[in-house]
Amino acid sequence: MSVALELKGKKILVIGLARTGVATTLFCLKQGAVVAATDTRPESELADAVAKLRATPIALHLGGYTEEILDDQELIIPSPGVPADADILKIARSKNIPVWSEIELADRFLSGRLIGITGSNGKTTTTSLVDHILKNSGFPTLLAGNIGTPLIDVVEKTTDQIITVAELSSFQLELIETFRPNISVLLNLTPDHLDRHGSIEAYAAAKARIFENQTAADFAVLNADDPASTPYAPAKPKVFWFSRKQRVAQGAFLRGEDLVFRHDGEEEAILKQSEIPLPGAHNLENVLAAIAATRLAGAQPAQIANAIRSFAGVEHRLEFVAEHNGVRYYNDSKATNVDATLKALAAFPGCILIILGGKDKGSDYTVLQAPLREKAILALLIGAAAQKIESQIAGGVAIERAGTLDRAVEIASHRAHSGDIVLLAPACASFDQFENYEHRGRVFKQLVHELANRAAHSASGPSASGKR
Repeated sequence: MSVALELKGKKILVIGLARTGVATTLFCLKQGAVVAATDTRPESELADAVAKLRATPIALHLGGYTEEILDDQELIIPSPGVPADADILKIARSKNIPVWSEIELADRFLSGRLIGITGSNGKTTTTSLVDHILKNSGFPTLLAGNIGTPLIDVVEKTTDQIITVAELSSFQLELIETFRPNISVLLNLTPDHLDRHGSIEAYAAAKARIFENQTAADFAVLNADDPASTPYAPAKPKVFWFSRKQRVAQGAFLRGEDLVFRHDGEEEAILKQSEIPLPGAHNLENVLAAIAATRLAGAQPAQIANAIRSFAGVEHRLEFVAEHNGVRYYNDSKATNVDATLKALAAFPGCILIILGGKDKGSDYTVLQAPLREKAILALLIGAAAQKIESQIAGGVAIERAGTLDRAVEIASHRAHSGDIVLLAPACASFDQFENYEHRGRVFKQLVHELANRAAHSASGPSASGKR
């Protein structure tokens, strides 16, 4: 928890009225602040948000705003979707108005311990697993952050006994001031959100801010196998590592078949690699990170092992959907960048029909060529990035422009044979055709289930017996 803050009577402007913005607005109002909220979208596109706010004394400015909206404001809280270099925020800084992310505000009111987890890939799985382990070890927890429930939405539920486990994005971390987790985890760093941050260096620096305010009483957990992450190991908190390739001085690592936690020269075998229910080398890394974080939080080895064995995984993360005519369908809609797609491909032996595409984030898709050549039968391209992806993976795999997700699933169902895998791992954001990656994943699952339903209906209909 950072320095406490009194909001009563304070003039606060919230910019952006998606889920986090609405939650922030209502929280500030409840604390007695004088709140204004704005969004560039018109009221017709903000029906749900506006319905919640119209019945309050909040001043709403919709469909755009002018510099005058900053007059007399004492604090600006932009939603994660608002770029840190947006003109309105530049002007606010020029007027010496503090600009904080929602997690910075929330941290001022949190009680108990906070575990913050960030990285390019694996955040949602690791955050969910850490929460699952701690709950199954008898710790009261709250799950929040970029995983779905804004951190500001849970602060009033926190107590000194509760551990809050939060997934944190670069968008949230780039606008902190005193935000301080007790245990910070940086899983990995690969190019992502370059359309927003401009460079891998700026993106990595935003992620690494998770360590910025930690003290000698805190812990930092990093990936010893990721050369992009290791330079960001902080000086103040106690540093622990995780590795599937090497023994670490402090932290979690793979020794033969055993996942081991090492602390002050003592080693504890937690469980066997074969006991991990999640596929893929990347999930081994996620599990090792979770072991380190939860052991540091006080969970015991046997409790950690039992919880890992019972972890069912996360929706939209290499999620098995169904098997139809011997073809298995997997939903990895959370694979919103190239590195996540590489990890998804690596999780299967081959015979993959992969669905790629969506909104480009300034990514380089050429690195997909070799693994697609090795693992894939067909790449089905959808969305706005289809042309760019096609130009960069050409020669690696057979390509078909499907355009839309429903068409891609339909084509895949006809082209796949028993033993094949149809994998949604888009390597792109979803915002060109969907509300978010969850929406895209739900649509994919619905389409797959409809395939099976149509087949069952067909088999039970008159034509099944040869009648017309």
